[in-house]
Amino acid sequence: MTDAELAAHLAEQAGKILLQVRASGMFEGKSLGKAGDETANQFLVHALRQQRPDDGLLSEESKDTEERLSKERVWIVDPVDGTREYGEERTDWAVHVGLAINGVPEIGAVALPGLDCILRTDKPSALPVAPERLRMVVSRTRPAAEAVSVSEKIGAELVPMGSAGAKAMAIVRGEADIYLHSGGQYEWDSCAPAAVARAYGLHCTRMDGTPLIYNQRDTYMPDLLICRPEHAQMVLDSI
Repeated sequence: MTDAELAAHLAEQAGKILLQVRASGMFEGKSLGKAGDETANQFLVHALRQQRPDDGLLSEESKDTEERLSKERVWIVDPVDGTREYGEERTDWAVHVGLAINGVPEIGAVALPGLDCILRTDKPSALPVAPERLRMVVSRTRPAAEAVSVSEKIGAELVPMGSAGAKAMAIVRGEADIYLHSGGQYEWDSCAPAAVARAYGLHCTRMDGTPLIYNQRDTYMPDLLICRPEHAQMVLDSI
């Protein structure tokens, strides 16, 4: 398999595993999220070690090591992005499998198992036409003040949604137009979504317009902007 095919296959299979864990009826609440996270992570980590043994690996659910810092190719995964939504049997959660090459999110896939949907870098499609009034996705539980302020300045409609992956893929899927995040994230929250969004021709940067750079010693990446290219400058100016 190519890297993109591998990313898509792993995201799809991890999603199926997560649905099976949830359907087992053995877990509920936080224990469901923990069981799903750990089970999907074991699958993804072992599969990547088997299929790409020479590459680096960073996962939210595994202890980080400095080994990856010397690698040009690093897989960055989030077994369950949106653990709360997964546990509540919502559809706005995701599985992230991304590959950063020399710090750039080049290849990846984001599975939305609740929607039986996989977005991948090797199979982009055309974006639908943006509506007259733009739509901005924000956290359904704690919308960032910056995003709310920008939405007011540009007259955008707020669309509450769960996980980071679900929000980013809402732009790709044409369900929204702007994803501005400033509430704190880590590399695994955005690597795969950014790779897919870039493949679809979307603007992907930090909220000050600087590039997203992955495989850093400090994995904290607090802010993100994903939007259609024609809207990027307007949003950056509003920030």
